[in-house]
Amino acid sequence: MTTVPDTAARRPAGRAAAAAAALALVAPLAACGSGGDGGVPTINLYYPPEQNLQKVVDTCNTQAQGRYRIDYRVLPREADEQRVQMVRRLAAQDNGMDVLGLDVTWTQEFASAKWIREWTGQDKAEVEQGTLGGPLDTARYEDKLYAAPKNTNVQLLWYRSDLVSQPPKTWDEMISAAQQLKEQGKPYQVLTMGAQYEGLVVLYNTLAESAGGKILSDDGKKAEMDAGAVRALDQLKKFATSGVTSPSFSNALEDPVRLEFQSGKGAFQVNWPFVYPALQEANPELAKNVKWARVPGVDPGTPSKVTIGGVNLAVSTYSKHPEESFEAARCLRNAENQKFSAVNDGVPPTIEAVYDDPEMTEAYPMKETILEELKEPAVRPLTPAYQSISTVMSAILSPPSAIRPEQTADELRKAISDALESKGVLP
Repeated sequence: MTTVPDTAARRPAGRAAAAAAALALVAPLAACGSGGDGGVPTINLYYPPEQNLQKVVDTCNTQAQGRYRIDYRVLPREADEQRVQMVRRLAAQDNGMDVLGLDVTWTQEFASAKWIREWTGQDKAEVEQGTLGGPLDTARYEDKLYAAPKNTNVQLLWYRSDLVSQPPKTWDEMISAAQQLKEQGKPYQVLTMGAQYEGLVVLYNTLAESAGGKILSDDGKKAEMDAGAVRALDQLKKFATSGVTSPSFSNALEDPVRLEFQSGKGAFQVNWPFVYPALQEANPELAKNVKWARVPGVDPGTPSKVTIGGVNLAVSTYSKHPEESFEAARCLRNAENQKFSAVNDGVPPTIEAVYDDPEMTEAYPMKETILEELKEPAVRPLTPAYQSISTVMSAILSPPSAIRPEQTADELRKAISDALESKGVLP
């Protein structure tokens, strides 16, 4: 099983991305056609790098029996670069893009800009049938379905069973256990992502949702930052100043966190499932002692809610072949192909029944824990302004050790309010 960190937590779109998006308004790209050989429509699939996705595309092309042909156009590896490329071309009404692989945080933005088509009728019914609720939430805008969840992702707690007999249920328990290990001169660090980027927003969102907090109002139009959100800031500050993080915590990204835990320095790691096969290969002796559990919660007796990632499939408004594009998207994310991608590329399925397939057991020994978290997930704020909100949140939350809960909450509330109204940040 080959895995990579969740795309959504790599980089937020920064000023360069925003500037490139704005440039599209004055310097549109030449539109590319989507014809095909001998009259067979070409369905251009723009999707992030996925090692074995071409095999899924080949399967769908065979099943299409000549009605259309999907061409896989590989997007850049970094999430912000993916978004810039698609935003520029869609703003130019480029008809050479048909099916789009969108980070789960982009669906609302693209739908509000009228760049993607609504899923209706039988297409909609097929997507909603058996799909987990959290991923479906990320695919909706104003109560309408605008994308089909292809895969999801969720972080787990990875812990050393030779150092702790049972996984901690709360962050306070985990901090206490790590401090005791430190006093005993054993590996003790709690490793996770704290750099100024989307990964820090994901961490805070998990804490806020676990504490019952709200960052935005239910309709996504107002900054809330309620008491639960303030408690999450207090928890993040406590963790950052507890003496159990890595010295590099405020600069830590997914893969360096994996490598640090893999080297034996950590007792705990909060990270995506891609760390599991990497550990098996790089340090099999250590891997024998590493187990997994649900990410700790904030309050005793209250399970955590863990932020989900993933990719949604959308159909471009400007596609010349919308009917074939919807059919192609349905094929790419059907149960059989989701299972193939899960087993071969390590991307967790969005269709719940796939987790019961016997082939998933070996590839996903942690599948029950993943599914448990997915059934009670945390979804990042659903708003077309998410990119701007993420940018200001990561800046205000960094470094976590400098958080002053009440004051930081006030700063976040104002900055998020401005971002919702496109004030003070680039769109």
